[in-house]
Amino acid sequence: MRVARSLSILCLALIALVPAAAQRGASRFDPIVETAHRELAQARTPGAAIALVEGDRVVFETGVGVADVETATPVKPEMLFRLGSTTKMFTATALVGLAEEKQISLDAPIGEIVRSLDPALARLTPNQLLSHTAGLSDGAQMFGRHDDDALGAEIRGMKAAAFFTEPGAVHSYANPGYWIAGFVAEQIAGKPFADVMQERVFSPLGMSRSTFRPTLAMTYPLAQGHDATASTPPSVIRPAADNVANWPAGSMFSNVHDLSRYVAAFMNGGRIDGRQVLSPAVIARLSTPHAAIPGGASSYGYGLTIGERRGIRILQHGGSRSGYGSTVIMAPDRRAAVVIVANRTGSGMQDTAQRAMEVLLDLPAGSVEAQPAPARTVATVHDLRAWVGRYAQGGGSMEIAIKDGHLVCRVGTRELRATPSGDLRLAVISGDSGDPPATWTLVPDRDGKPGYVFRGGRAFKRVGP
Repeated sequence: MRVARSLSILCLALIALVPAAAQRGASRFDPIVETAHRELAQARTPGAAIALVEGDRVVFETGVGVADVETATPVKPEMLFRLGSTTKMFTATALVGLAEEKQISLDAPIGEIVRSLDPALARLTPNQLLSHTAGLSDGAQMFGRHDDDALGAEIRGMKAAAFFTEPGAVHSYANPGYWIAGFVAEQIAGKPFADVMQERVFSPLGMSRSTFRPTLAMTYPLAQGHDATASTPPSVIRPAADNVANWPAGSMFSNVHDLSRYVAAFMNGGRIDGRQVLSPAVIARLSTPHAAIPGGASSYGYGLTIGERRGIRILQHGGSRSGYGSTVIMAPDRRAAVVIVANRTGSGMQDTAQRAMEVLLDLPAGSVEAQPAPARTVATVHDLRAWVGRYAQGGGSMEIAIKDGHLVCRVGTRELRATPSGDLRLAVISGDSGDPPATWTLVPDRDGKPGYVFRGGRAFKRVGP
C-alpha cells in the first residue's frame, strides 16, 4: 500500500506541473522542461532542478517533479541535493589552488607532504591522483564513519593492494584517488577536509549553502535521496548513506544556485560579482588535458572530462551516488553551461542536459551527442587472438575468448557476443533487448603488448591467458 501511494503521489505531482509550465507562454526553454518531464518518467526519477548559465548570469532555472515521493513536495531550485562525482571538480579546485600558492607541487610525491603513508601511496603525485592515472582500483563505500578523522584513517590504512597497475600506466577512473587528494589538501591546510572546502572554495564563491556536512545540509530545504528499479517505484532511502572517508570524491551537498556561481566564475576568468575569486591559473590547470581517455576523442583534466562537440570545446562531469545524480556541462568558449541535480541513484538526466546545451548553443536537437573517435582500421577475430585472456581490477574480472570462431567476452557468469568495431575496439552486445552495444577498448602496455581492457571508464589489467 505504501509503495502504491508513493507512486500515485509522484504521478499526480508530475501531471500537475505540466499545465503550469504551459501557462507561462512560449519560451526558448520550454523544450528543456518538456524533455525533463519525459525523462523523469522514463528514468523513474522523482525530481530534478535545472539551471542554465549564459555569460556571468543564470538565465533560467526551475524545479521539476518532487523532492520526496512521500510528501509530494515540489522541487525548488534552492533545494540541496548530494552530487556524486561532480564533487571532484571542487576537490581539484582546492588542491590545485594550494599548488598555485606553492604549498605543494602537482608533480612531486605526496609523501613529501604527508607522512606515515604506505610507500606505495607516498610515491603518488597530485597529478596522478587528479587525472585518474594513479593505478588505483576503483571502489566506494556509501556507509561508514561520520567523524572528521575518518578520512585520514582510510588513507593511512591503504596499502599496495589498493593498486591494480603501476602509476602512470593508464587512465582509469578511481574514486580513491580523490579521497587521497582531499586528504592531501587537509594535511596542507591543517584542518578537516570539509573546512578546507568551505574556506577555499564555497565561501569565496558565495556558495552559501554548499557543504559536506549532513547535519548542516539538513537545516536547509533538502531533496530526499531515492532508489528505484524497473519493477518498483521510487522510494526514499533510509538511512541516508554517509561516509566521511569518501567525501572528497562524491559527497558534496549543493543546489543549482551555488553550482551556477561556480560555473559562472569558471567561464569568466575566475571573476564573479565583480571580484576575482578563482585564479585563472587554477581554471587553466583544471581544463587542460592531463590524460587521454582510451578509445575516444576525450581527455581528462582535473575533475573534468574534456572533449569537443560540433567544433565546440566541452568540459563536463557527471555524478552518481546513493540516492542522487548530477550533471555539469560547460562550453567555456561560448560561456554557456548546464547544471542539473536529481534525486534518484545515478540519474544524471543526460537527455535533458543534452537538450539544454542545444538550446543554449542554438543547435538542432540531437546534434551534440558524443561521437566516438574515428576507427583507423577494422580488425578481424584472428587479429585479436593475442588479446585472449583474463583481465582484472580489484575484485572485478573479465575474460576475452574465442568460441566456435566467434569472439566472446565473459563477465561473471555472463557470456557476451563481441565483434571487432575498429582500431582495438570491440562492440559488446549485452543481450538485453534494445540496449546498444557497449564499446570495450583494448589498450597496449608500454611495450606495445596486450595490456588492458578499458570499459565503463575503468581499465582492467591483463593477468593471465
